[in-house]
Amino acid sequence: MYGIIGVLALKLALGAGGKTTNQQGAMRTLAQQPFGKFLLVLLAIGLGGYAIWRLVRFALGRGPEGADRGVERLGALGSGIVYAGLCLLAVEILLGARGGSSSGNAKKTTAGVFDWPAGKMLVLLAGLVLLGVGLYQAYRGLTQKFLEESKTEEMRPEVRRWIGWIGSVGHLARAVVFGLIGIFVIKAALDYKAKEAVGLDGALEKLQHQSYGHVLLGLVAAGLVAFALYSFSDARYRRI
Repeated sequence: MYGIIGVLALKLALGAGGKTTNQQGAMRTLAQQPFGKFLLVLLAIGLGGYAIWRLVRFALGRGPEGADRGVERLGALGSGIVYAGLCLLAVEILLGARGGSSSGNAKKTTAGVFDWPAGKMLVLLAGLVLLGVGLYQAYRGLTQKFLEESKTEEMRPEVRRWIGWIGSVGHLARAVVFGLIGIFVIKAALDYKAKEAVGLDGALEKLQHQSYGHVLLGLVAAGLVAFALYSFSDARYRRI
């Protein structure tokens, strides 16, 4: 999904077509390719498997290769829920039951939460959490802490350098995206305007509209592609 989102945004930045999209848009793009429905079924299975793995890690910890701290297990719970939702989204797209953009959904969700008791504070808290996730992604990218989760002892030196490089670039790109989403959700809470909340596609679109926007969008898009490549290496070397 990150690869598709990154390639489409990179094409837009280079003036070669493309568009800003989100996970849902990436799945729809995949479904429109030759054998797309089959590929989307495989993706749904993969998302479901990843969600189950993260939820099991929340329940049991990492296992024999090392112990988890409480915050790591909570992170596993959060990502398990998110990826379970993405799995459900893939199934809904296969069944033809889902449309719209993440930014539209973000505005609708934010407007709904505003109607809850202490809704404004909940939206503000969600924005702060997203901003915190962005800062944490930046920390992991700059320090290459993500390599602690990989079996680096099994890597050749050139492979380790390559994975370290694409991992850093990818995590920094994710930091920009999550940070922007968090900032606009916080702004929506402070201004009490749900329309200011954005999703992943909205964050990329905001980049495009800045000074030197195509350059910024291109850099972040390339970073998302780098994160996709890092994720493939993570599947090979991850400490389970």
